[in-house]
Amino acid sequence: MLRRLVTWSYDRRRRVVALWLAAVVAASVIAGVAGGDNEVDFTVPGSDSAEAVELLQERFPEFAGGAVDVVYTSPDGVTGPGVTATVDRLAGEIAGVDHVVAVEPGPVAPGGDTGMLRVRFDDPAEQLPAAAVEQVMDLAGEAESDALQVELGGYPIETVEQSEAGSESVGAFAALVILLVAFGSALAAGLPLVVAGFGLGVALGGVWLMANVVDVPDFGVQIATMIGIGVGIDYALFVVTRYRSALAEGREPRQAVELAGTTAGRAVVFAGSTVVISIFGLVLMGRSYLWGVALATSLAVTSVVLASITVLPALLGFAGRNIDRLRMPWFRHDVEGRRTLSWRWSRVMQRRPLAAGLAALAVLLVLTAPATGLRFGQPDAGNGTDDLTSKRAYDLVADSYGPGANGPLLVAVDLDGAAPGATDAVAAAVAGAPGVAAVVPPVVNQAGDAAVISVIPTTGPQDRATEDLVHTLRDDVLPPATEAAGVTASVGGVTASFIDDSEQTAARLPLFIGGVVVLSFVLLMTVFRSFAVALKAAAMNILSIGAAYGVMAVAAEGGRLGGLVGIDSATPVPAWLPMTMFAVLFGLSMDYEVFLLSRVREEY
Repeated sequence: MLRRLVTWSYDRRRRVVALWLAAVVAASVIAGVAGGDNEVDFTVPGSDSAEAVELLQERFPEFAGGAVDVVYTSPDGVTGPGVTATVDRLAGEIAGVDHVVAVEPGPVAPGGDTGMLRVRFDDPAEQLPAAAVEQVMDLAGEAESDALQVELGGYPIETVEQSEAGSESVGAFAALVILLVAFGSALAAGLPLVVAGFGLGVALGGVWLMANVVDVPDFGVQIATMIGIGVGIDYALFVVTRYRSALAEGREPRQAVELAGTTAGRAVVFAGSTVVISIFGLVLMGRSYLWGVALATSLAVTSVVLASITVLPALLGFAGRNIDRLRMPWFRHDVEGRRTLSWRWSRVMQRRPLAAGLAALAVLLVLTAPATGLRFGQPDAGNGTDDLTSKRAYDLVADSYGPGANGPLLVAVDLDGAAPGATDAVAAAVAGAPGVAAVVPPVVNQAGDAAVISVIPTTGPQDRATEDLVHTLRDDVLPPATEAAGVTASVGGVTASFIDDSEQTAARLPLFIGGVVVLSFVLLMTVFRSFAVALKAAAMNILSIGAAYGVMAVAAEGGRLGGLVGIDSATPVPAWLPMTMFAVLFGLSMDYEVFLLSRVREEY
């Protein structure tokens, strides 16, 4: 069947390319007209922070949404009439922005040179439209002057800043350079990028349509794009390389396409299956939004696999024997791969297989060892660069109010049927807990059945001591205090939500890894009909990914390695990062496993 599809695509190349172009245009138009959005709930079901969010959404909606801190400072002080008038005008303008429900003035710092406005939105930070946050940023920028510095902090600001720092174009340019080095020909190097573009163009249209029925977070689209580009280039590269070698062996272009499509093409289909399996392992993490990530990424991989076995044979039909035209004169490439560095390296490995294997095992184990000290958590804005307003706001708040003011905890208290003074009793108990710098006077809703207590820790959001404080409040402080007062309370807020998310993800990570490894092992057994090959592949990939985790753990501690990537001090690793790393790295490494062994078996 694959042979017939490949030859049909070659023989009807104009029709195939036209159909794919029409599909890309149609997918883009339909997605633009009927595409969904990225509204996703990131709260951990059943967690204490989720209970706090639920209570606030029901009875205190102004505290349930995202929040932005507008931090302003002046060397002449912020209590003068000029600064006060500017800040009041800014507060009024921000209050008129869509999705803003309140603009609350905060305390002036003890030195008198820094003040703060707390902007509250009606939607959680992850669901806020970027346009509303950007409008607040623009108004703050307009209020600045030589005598007044205005910076903005908070998770909504960090999210907008991260979305502005896209890297897909950089990755595509880097891929083009590598392909030019590998092929030495602009035409041969360009085909993988074109194929990836076809597959991804159709897939992304489907992803946006899919967002109407499943939760697809914005980073899910980014992951789908990243993996789609990566595997699209890989698959096309593998097929094109086999096509070129077939031409070099004396075959006609049609015969070369048929051979490449039925050998390398079959490997591409199986390799794509391993990527889909590894990505769908994300659903074992027990979070609803990961279904959207898995579906979006799997759609991207499936689309580029189809492009690799249909539109690529068609494009090769147009190229024919001219595949090596437009050669780069400064790159030299041997089509048959003889006497190259790779050829010589393979002979070295074959002469000393046991020594090479033991040496590789030792290196991988040494690199993996630091992974046992990996600390999960959400890095705060203090890790950013000084060109980000979130980093400047973080520093101003930490210097003026203390580092804990950058990540206050929210204690949501259910006052239904409570005795008078219950809220004050709970607040007093919280204020006496070790690690609490201050407790803002409780705020009670109009119905009198719910209250919010803002707690300022002594340490920053990403510090281990802040995580310990959250557990101390939940396990030791609140239970006796709420029982005595006849109320219930939950610890929430952005910082507590990130802590719950990290702990839940870390707890399920072994299940995720084990499930993906077992499924991939079964698939390799099916493809190669060899227990030893499948076992070797699983062990090798686990070791290589463990080494990647170990290097990441060392970098997260700061020092020289961390400094190379902008990490100057010990920083927690977001729990989603090793999860995503495993799905991507395991899928791609199994790709290469299938590619290499398929080619070896073909030669054998």
